[in-house]
Amino acid sequence: MPDFTLTIGGQNVAGAARPIPVIDPSTGQAFTDSPAATVAQLDQAVDAAAQAFATWQHSSHAEHSAALERVAAAIEANAAELADLVVREQGKPLALAQMEVGGAVAWTRAAAALEIPVEVIEQREGKRIELHRKPLGVVGSITPWNWPLMIAVWHIMPALRAGNAVVIKPSPFTPLSTLRLVQIMATVLPAGLVNSVVGEAEVGQAMAEHPGIAKLVFTGSTHTGQDIMRRAAGNLKRLTLELGGNDAAIVLPGTDTAAIAEGLFATAFLNMGQTCAALKRMYVHESQVDAMCEQLAAIAARQVLGGGLEAGVTFGPVQNAPQLARVEALVEDARAQGARIVCGGQRLDRPGYFYAPTIVAGLSNGTRLVDEEQFGPVLPVIAYRTVEEAVALANASSMGLGGSVWGDVQAATALAPRLECGTVWVNGHAEVLPHCPFGGSKMSGVGVEFGLDGLLEYTQPQLLNING
Repeated sequence: MPDFTLTIGGQNVAGAARPIPVIDPSTGQAFTDSPAATVAQLDQAVDAAAQAFATWQHSSHAEHSAALERVAAAIEANAAELADLVVREQGKPLALAQMEVGGAVAWTRAAAALEIPVEVIEQREGKRIELHRKPLGVVGSITPWNWPLMIAVWHIMPALRAGNAVVIKPSPFTPLSTLRLVQIMATVLPAGLVNSVVGEAEVGQAMAEHPGIAKLVFTGSTHTGQDIMRRAAGNLKRLTLELGGNDAAIVLPGTDTAAIAEGLFATAFLNMGQTCAALKRMYVHESQVDAMCEQLAAIAARQVLGGGLEAGVTFGPVQNAPQLARVEALVEDARAQGARIVCGGQRLDRPGYFYAPTIVAGLSNGTRLVDEEQFGPVLPVIAYRTVEEAVALANASSMGLGGSVWGDVQAATALAPRLECGTVWVNGHAEVLPHCPFGGSKMSGVGVEFGLDGLLEYTQPQLLNING
């Protein structure tokens, strides 16, 4: 186990606050401690980032891209260690953790390859008007516990590519892979360009209020996102908020459910359902609900539950005890409402935070399991009578991150734009790509990530109006 420290100003720094135990979700026991920062150490990290920014902002686009290529190579060189850390602290199977590390490398290289254009708005004799993009300054990043390494990369890399410096605070549930990532990055980047702190809510709140942070990027719950937005008003921070999702899928009448069951299960139970853009509620025509549930239950029965480093495991635990308690409460409420638990519906009788993959039928909108984001290994399958009803039910949510329509491609594509969400997939779900903007509507967020649109959110437009 490496020596985990904060990284401030390019140096390994011990945390001055009480260490935070890091729990292995496959055992429910702490396996190490994470250093924790005080608010004073956060101030030091912001100061270090500001000093690095003073030079970095004037580096060329080519230098920024080259730096990210060095980071990508350094992540690759430490891939095995990083994947092991993700498994230990997050709980996912090793193959999925390896995919997360590989995705981190790919996203870093995609950010390195992006070009920031200068837009010529007017060009005539004696007049030229150009729109340039300038970096903002110090970017703060607060990341969640479900994809700790990948989302850290999603936040850090475009910030650096645009010419900013970064202070990142990972979730206290999963701090280790991010701490190690920043240590690795510090070996190939200028000192202070990326800094890491760990802490509970107090540190995150201080980041939202900090006058030295020009932009804050947050992935997590809508409730916390609202709190960040209120606290960020002091210096009118730029915000990118990727918040909760309660993604709906509509399976069109007459669709061959057996042909799509694997895809539906994979995108609903991705990372044990602990993915913002995972499929969270499924609407199926009343004539096909029973068949759909049986097919999904058969796939659930094939899953091998266990610790992420155990051989043959395909399905890991819920990441933490509070989230497991939430999943249990939602399923028990559904049971009390008369729902049919098709499969699963209980914790495993073993140490750790294991909950069997669960399919629930016999519910509709107006029940907690349908209306609230479960963020765990449970999927409600809801019957509808008409496609119009299905669309209305799918849209009857305060959230709007993603949605999908499954069935005949032409019919599904025609229906898809009627869903009220940031991304609509046809015959798929939960696919996010480094070259495609991704963000939510309604209460699911502000701004977008990825691609040129996501990169430009780390910049300030400046108009250059030239006469003569």
